[in-house]
Amino acid sequence: LARESVVAGCGFQPRGEGSQVYGLRDSDLCLVGTAEIPLGGVYADQILDKEALPIRMAAVSHCFRQEAGAAGSATRGLYRVHQFSKVEMFVLCTPEQSNEIHEQLREIEIELFSSLGLHFKVLDMPTQDLGNPAYRKYDIEAWMPGRGSYGEISSASNCTDYQARRLNIRYRESETKSNRFVHTLNATACAVPRMILAILETFQQEDGSVVIPEPLRPYMGGIKVIEKP
Repeated sequence: LARESVVAGCGFQPRGEGSQVYGLRDSDLCLVGTAEIPLGGVYADQILDKEALPIRMAAVSHCFRQEAGAAGSATRGLYRVHQFSKVEMFVLCTPEQSNEIHEQLREIEIELFSSLGLHFKVLDMPTQDLGNPAYRKYDIEAWMPGRGSYGEISSASNCTDYQARRLNIRYRESETKSNRFVHTLNATACAVPRMILAILETFQQEDGSVVIPEPLRPYMGGIKVIEKP
């Protein structure tokens, strides 16, 4: 849960037509659609020391989205759901650090999905496909045979000072003692339903069994293959 002011500060529309956010009746609280919202809210109205930056965080949370306006086959199955779990990375940094950290977040995502053996592509998104907060955004799309197309499994955004200005997150320059707005970045490490979808469809065999990617086997009790019932 987060207050409407924090949701709006992160660049999401908490109420009204077309909102993807679930709001609680007779309350200013909303169900969050991503962990970047409460992580950003933690530092709202704070002035940080420059030496403390960058602050790198990761959080796992339940996420809730109305998916208003969604239609077609993408609304069925695991691809587009109203509640899911997700691991989100979030960074506060100086303006001079943000471009490099954006590339680092992209590389972390590439390493994660490569280790799982997924076939994916990285898109440097055009301006018309960016949401309000993002100055630059990478989308990662994995091949999903059931869809017959690529589907988004992750993204990484550099929001520069868009969220920081709205949340009033600043840092103090050590030399001049002046205050500047931080830059914020976010990136998805694992959106669980789409990761399950991509893994199942990529590694399903002709007999219906599913080969478990090697990095996940220690978490599956050593099982290498999920056999068809």
